[in-house]
Amino acid sequence: MNTQPNDASIKKNVNPAREGSAPQSEDTTPSAQDYGLIGNAHIQVLCCSGSACYNSGSLKIIDNFIRVIAEYGLGSRVDVVATGCFGFCAKGPIVRIMPDNTTYVQVHPEDVEDIVKTHIIDGKLLERLQYVDFTAHQLVDDAKHWSSLPKQLSMDAMLHDYIYEIGGKKFLSVMSYMIDEDKCKGCGACKRGCSSQAIVGDLRHPHVVNPYKCTCCGHCATKCKFGAIHGPVGALSERNYVEDLLVDVADPDKIVVAQTAPAVRYALGEEFGMPPGTIVTGKMITALRKVGVDYVFDTDFGADITIMEEAAEIVDRLRKYMAGDKTVRIPITTSCCPAWVNFFENDYPDLREYPSTCKSPAQMLGAVLKTYWAQRMGIPRDKLVMVSVMPCISKKYECARDEFITDGNPDVDYSITTIELAELIRRMNIDFDRLRDGQFDSPLGDSSGAGAIFGTTGGVMEAALRTVYEEFTGQSLPRIEFDEVRGLDGIREATIDLNGFELRVCVVNTLANARIVMDKLRAGEMEYHVIEVMACPGGCIGGTGQPYHHGDIEVIKARQRAIYSEDVGKRLRKSHENPVIQRLYREFLGEPLHGKAHDLLHTKYRDKSIL
Repeated sequence: MNTQPNDASIKKNVNPAREGSAPQSEDTTPSAQDYGLIGNAHIQVLCCSGSACYNSGSLKIIDNFIRVIAEYGLGSRVDVVATGCFGFCAKGPIVRIMPDNTTYVQVHPEDVEDIVKTHIIDGKLLERLQYVDFTAHQLVDDAKHWSSLPKQLSMDAMLHDYIYEIGGKKFLSVMSYMIDEDKCKGCGACKRGCSSQAIVGDLRHPHVVNPYKCTCCGHCATKCKFGAIHGPVGALSERNYVEDLLVDVADPDKIVVAQTAPAVRYALGEEFGMPPGTIVTGKMITALRKVGVDYVFDTDFGADITIMEEAAEIVDRLRKYMAGDKTVRIPITTSCCPAWVNFFENDYPDLREYPSTCKSPAQMLGAVLKTYWAQRMGIPRDKLVMVSVMPCISKKYECARDEFITDGNPDVDYSITTIELAELIRRMNIDFDRLRDGQFDSPLGDSSGAGAIFGTTGGVMEAALRTVYEEFTGQSLPRIEFDEVRGLDGIREATIDLNGFELRVCVVNTLANARIVMDKLRAGEMEYHVIEVMACPGGCIGGTGQPYHHGDIEVIKARQRAIYSEDVGKRLRKSHENPVIQRLYREFLGEPLHGKAHDLLHTKYRDKSIL
């Protein structure tokens, strides 16, 4: 039997105050002409930015609203806000007009001008975009009357009850930078600190983050001074996984493994009164064991794996390029920094064939741990929990990328920052200063000096060059250090002699400088062969998950000196000479760039511009 209502069975304006009953003397309900700017001094256009709406083109809808509202000269009276998920994914993209609370469903970019003209300017409902509730046979304009979604009445309930049960943990992990408008003062500090131009808002008015411009780098959060968040500072919040870690270490059925990034050990001591650049590797390892972690591995080992793959990729592209292959993409750029990856996917998707396809060291180590190591130890993948301790807030987002998840199980389950680890140590009353030095567990804790220098700008480039030189020329390095790529300048250029071939390289830190370089690449003005990009000033040592340095360059310099001193003190300083790495490839991965190594350690990039 056909249960679909015909046009005559659909009621209009189901809000009882708007139905056609006789008016009452004291009825203050707006008339049919009181929508939009006719009935309100200021309007907010809320555009759902949940995953389903995003995949259906919500970013283009947002951009069209901004453009059309500007064309009509309504910018001072109408705000466009990218929101979290409304929870009604099947009817997306969804647009809600406030304070009317009128909700339009299945909106297309070409509908935007009609919404602005008909609803916002003329004050009339746009019936063709209203929701038809087939349960009640009603045409619904007010979201409060969606009979199928009672939980929409509470945003908190929607986020924590409705969404969380169907995968909201991942959703919350990428909602890193939703500005709390009750605490935002509109000072503009976050906007000025955003290299990706993701924050909009007028002075002294609450600002808004466009989630599809945001790279999740976290620099906006470090600029905010109005403290009411769960992360570094301010009115911008990030997802804190410390509670998840405490639950997992208390679960007897879980094996919890931590990995620690290079930059963390040179800054963690600052949280306990030590001078910047104090190396606290051993104390950090012991602290994690006291927290309850079962094994502690070194992300430096993951960096050594990365160099095996990335150096091979650089040499492969160079040889094809020199042979006249017109399909090869030169320059090749690094891909370790997740904020940088987000940046080029958002703003330069047409250039996404240039970056290396290598996963980051943390993700490579996670993939190896949950396959090679798990098999050797006889531990089922679903019993393993891998937590990364990172100097970077953007790593939280990276863990949730679909390409780093196998059958619903992430290679790295979640990430905590240097600051969050320090908070956890204090919370558990661990006397950090008096801890004895521990050692990383083997075999995934044995790394080279090349892995250590990943934590500073120029470090990935230098680590790669140590292997690229020997692979490309077939000769031993005449010198181990490449001083040409060291330093803290935002854009640094160098030419490396590969036994007669002049390799032109560029090292970039901050996304503002990356934009300069990428614009030149897009314009065909680039003559480099290899480019390193890191989103944070100074690289990972200046990451947004690190103890805040308040712009003091001496803090960054001290951390950088510590990195290079550790490199000098290492017995092995080239990734390809690490015997554990050699065994891993011999026993499990095979040849770099091929077979299992390619499947486990490489990724692909997306066009996230939606334009």
